[in-house]
Amino acid sequence: MAESITQQRPLTGWDKPELDLSNAQWQSTSGGLGDVQIAFVEGFIAMRNSARPESPSLIFTPAEWGAFVSGAREGDFDLT
Repeated sequence: MAESITQQRPLTGWDKPELDLSNAQWQSTSGGLGDVQIAFVEGFIAMRNSARPESPSLIFTPAEWGAFVSGAREGDFDLT
């Protein structure tokens, strides 16, 4: 079996900085009952899995966050 090597390249159009989330003030969704936490850092919104905070966080611009929340309200995302 041949091994393959995958090189990770930056995504085309990816214009988000590497944010330092070590001092972020994470807020739980659903009054602390949800599985997601968000933090506002340097004009961006970071979202992570509260059960696995060491996992990578998703980073949104304010416009992306607005579209995500709007889609969730319309049922486009299952947040449970």
